[in-house]
Amino acid sequence: MKEKCEIVYVKAERNSICREPQVKIQDVMSVQCSDPAICAGIKNKTFYSFEKKETSKKKRIEVFSILKIIELIQNDYPQVEVVSYGEQDFVVEYMEEPLAPKWLEYLKVGAVCLLIFLGSAFTIMAFNNDVSVGEVFDRFYGQIMGVEKPNVTEIEVCYCLGLAVGILVFFNHIGKKKITSDPTPIQVEMRKYEKDVDTTFIENAGRKGHEHDVS
Repeated sequence: MKEKCEIVYVKAERNSICREPQVKIQDVMSVQCSDPAICAGIKNKTFYSFEKKETSKKKRIEVFSILKIIELIQNDYPQVEVVSYGEQDFVVEYMEEPLAPKWLEYLKVGAVCLLIFLGSAFTIMAFNNDVSVGEVFDRFYGQIMGVEKPNVTEIEVCYCLGLAVGILVFFNHIGKKKITSDPTPIQVEMRKYEKDVDTTFIENAGRKGHEHDVS
């Protein structure tokens, strides 16, 4: 009677970030098997090693095919059957621990926040000027009150408050807290961007022959 083979289920993430140069299978995908020994052996298997460059601060990226991982698993465990439920091609990024001091990171964040604040303020003012919001307020106040509008009225105050509340509600974020459990528009756009970047890396690696695949 033919011996029953073990089934190993793997689920690879599309993009994984590693802090250590030796990349193990468990660092980039989930592994499940009924045999704990086989499962542990597969999880702790190193399938790629990045060269550690002390002078390089850039992240390094490699693209792998799931078939390469299946080949490595079956080389060590020829009796198992590997079933993949994840990505067929995936990206592994190696990023060393940041060497920059924390105060420099805070300075960068502060500079970005300042630029965003000034840019947003200029955009809002330019929009108000383009659509002549000031003239609209002047005419609206004159029609309702029957007198010429002063420099600052309740209309401007309510408009400013409503603008701030509208921005907070739209972006669904106040400081570190979210108004609802839904992802914010920025998170959605960032995930779309990351997906497009990963797809580009995978396609470029395939065209240039840099993808780690079976022979």
